[in-house]
Amino acid sequence: MWEIVEKAAKDNGLVAAFAIVGLVMLTSGFISRKLTFGRVQGSAIAILIGLALAWFGGKVSGGSKGLADVTFFSGIGLMGGNMLRDFAIVATAFEVHPEEAKRAGWIGFVALLLGTVLPFIVGVCVASAFGYTDAVSLTTIGAGAVTYIVGPVTGTAIGASSEIIALSIATGVIKAIIVMVATPAAAKFLRLKTPRSAMVFGGLAGTVSGVSAGLAATDRKLVPYGALVATFHTGIGCLLVPSVLFIAVKAIIGH
Repeated sequence: MWEIVEKAAKDNGLVAAFAIVGLVMLTSGFISRKLTFGRVQGSAIAILIGLALAWFGGKVSGGSKGLADVTFFSGIGLMGGNMLRDFAIVATAFEVHPEEAKRAGWIGFVALLLGTVLPFIVGVCVASAFGYTDAVSLTTIGAGAVTYIVGPVTGTAIGASSEIIALSIATGVIKAIIVMVATPAAAKFLRLKTPRSAMVFGGLAGTVSGVSAGLAATDRKLVPYGALVATFHTGIGCLLVPSVLFIAVKAIIGH
């Protein structure tokens, strides 16, 4: 029986991936209702379960793609790949009402700039605290704090080593996880109730995956608005960090 199931999963990897994600969502919803009495959203629990499964898959297989390295779960690699990820990000824009988006105005633009520059400064300070002193390393790790995509793009552009680029990606992933898990808990304090507040939050938080998952656990109607602004972080970061911000860091530290 197990051989039949395993063969079906191998031959229909993407279908199996959707079934596994559905099972995880069902389990996380049950935990949310019965164990936390709705205080912790099911989406946030699902994120933690996903991270645990990714760690387990990497540990068992010894690979670098988490659960996708296990043959039975190989379809998750396609489901979580760039193609479907980018499709999902673009698809969120179709739920945005233009009249609501216009209300963000200059506040959204300022939030976007602050959400790019402030995480970069924090990333640079943390890198400096851990002993990195050259402008290339500081800038690359700071770029990772903007998003985990800006980190490797910046590192490649300014000639960072592969180790530093890997650190920048790890920095961005940690930021995304923090935003994912913390958003539902902080939603009331942040007053995440309107499209405008979601756009400002998306501008400040910056990470599309973190903002989308966090808002989905808070109020799924806010996801398109937060993701719409957060999406611009990648483009702005890739433009500003390897040029203006790199020059600024180099001017400050002198080398």
